[in-house]
Amino acid sequence: MSTQKGPTLAVLPVAKGEGPASGLQILQPSGWPVPKGYANGMAADGRLIVTGGVIGWDASNVLADGFIAQVRQTLENILAILAEGGAKPEHLVRLTWYVVDIEEYLANLKALGKVYREIFGAHYPAMALVQVVRLVEKAARVEIEATAVVPR
Repeated sequence: MSTQKGPTLAVLPVAKGEGPASGLQILQPSGWPVPKGYANGMAADGRLIVTGGVIGWDASNVLADGFIAQVRQTLENILAILAEGGAKPEHLVRLTWYVVDIEEYLANLKALGKVYREIFGAHYPAMALVQVVRLVEKAARVEIEATAVVPR
């Protein structure tokens, strides 16, 4: 009886300015298609920073109007939390997105990509997208949890 081996693991180069000094590695099993806009896995060495579920309201608790505006504000809020912990977008290793309407998300992929790159650049950590019935704030369309690792 033969024993099957699992896929071998490739460690891909990360975005400019990252690499061994940053403590981050993108994990890509060999033979798998390279994902667009996210990573299959990340390895990191350093100090962990996590956020709670972040939504698209401003410092006055005013929720942005519309899906894309809420995503923009949510990402800006995450950026502010990261900065408070001494982290930058390139330190992100995971984002979990919760949306109330996956069709709304899919219909706005181009605009989402543009907003994402404006705020976080071309760094794409491991990501998950989950549709939920609703969020705690009834008018919220998206909530995102972030995990970052700052190198020591």
